[in-house]
Amino acid sequence: MTVNIRALAAQCTFSVVDHGKSLGEELPKQLVKVSPKDKGLLQELCYGVLRYLPELEHDVRQLMDKPLTGKQRLFHFLILVGIYQFKYTRIPDHATVGETVAAAQTLKNKSLKGLINAVLRNFQRQQTNVEAKQTETLPDAIKYNHPSWFIKKIQKAYPDKWQHVLTANQEKPPMWLRVNLQHHTTEQYLLLLKQVEIDVALVDEYSGAIQLTKAQDVTSLPGFALGWVSIQDGAAQQAAFILNSQAGDNVLDCCAAPGGKTCHILERSPDIAQMTAIDIAQQRLVRVKENLNRLNLNANVITGDASSPQEWWDKKLYDGILLDAPCSGTGVIRRHPDIKWLRKASDIATLTELQQQILKSIWALLKPGGILVYATCSILPEENNEQITRFLKGNNDANLLEIAQKNQSASTNIGWQILPNEKGMDGFYYAKLQKI
Repeated sequence: MTVNIRALAAQCTFSVVDHGKSLGEELPKQLVKVSPKDKGLLQELCYGVLRYLPELEHDVRQLMDKPLTGKQRLFHFLILVGIYQFKYTRIPDHATVGETVAAAQTLKNKSLKGLINAVLRNFQRQQTNVEAKQTETLPDAIKYNHPSWFIKKIQKAYPDKWQHVLTANQEKPPMWLRVNLQHHTTEQYLLLLKQVEIDVALVDEYSGAIQLTKAQDVTSLPGFALGWVSIQDGAAQQAAFILNSQAGDNVLDCCAAPGGKTCHILERSPDIAQMTAIDIAQQRLVRVKENLNRLNLNANVITGDASSPQEWWDKKLYDGILLDAPCSGTGVIRRHPDIKWLRKASDIATLTELQQQILKSIWALLKPGGILVYATCSILPEENNEQITRFLKGNNDANLLEIAQKNQSASTNIGWQILPNEKGMDGFYYAKLQKI
């Protein structure tokens, strides 16, 4: 039986938007159903609909008197998939209409084929007029394809850069490589990439992170299976350098899954005494172990709640702690566009309280003179500089240290705030604290 890619995309986006499922959970369920040559198209349709959801919804409202609801709601998402193809792909119009209409039959509702066909053909005829209406008069939520609550927060936090942030979130993220220094220097690996004709866009001057001009299958990367290189965004690669673990250190990586930063610390500092990686989600620690195995690295991997260290801590104080705190993920929306629709404004206060609780609990595990690096993949001040300011006021044994590679273009002097697409990197925040 032929698999209809549009039907799978409609099911996936419907599950995310209407049922609150994460794209990371739902997309793999659909990808296993398609041939390798069709995986890219399915990903493009799912990511695309979620990136441009308010705009596509607006288009549908211009074309239909009444939205599809109830048992027909899935087919509303099929129409969104169809309109996305017209607007943002090079798929021929006849194929867009034909395959999207055929998906209605695949989804076992022949009766809606006529409606879907009519809506798509109407959009096709009116496309120029529909797009012309998308002017300055549109609400920001539609114009920038983000929820209103988030736009307001970004406008307040970055009054001179908010449009840049929202635009950057809509871009497709680049592929970054992390070279395993146990095998090669960055310069040596750049030569290996040149030999296999993989082009490099830039190299981060501080961490040596390599950004490619276009994404590659990992199997094409020299020595990937041998552990010579890993995929990790340039911003995330800063963590190990900021922590700067030394020989003999006892190191903790909190909230460690999927393990990229754990492995990077071990690659950079192979002579540390012990690395402990904890995460509250046991199933996510499977990825940590897989990454350690591929890179031939060793760590003590524990299922544990960072806010309750008494349940797992061995009572040995740590020289260095990386706390990659649970956060809103608002710095990585370009990689995970479903965050825009899964995250709610009310979530932020809950997250900030959890972050503060974990920070206080983990601080007690740090030796005097030890270093704690607080990190999030968020761009919201409540989770970042305001969080650290609050912690410093309540803990007189904590000293904020400067971060060597800090970019002063961000709006905060408390820690290092990286904005989305700043030097091609994801949105990220770091603060470096030393225990007095």
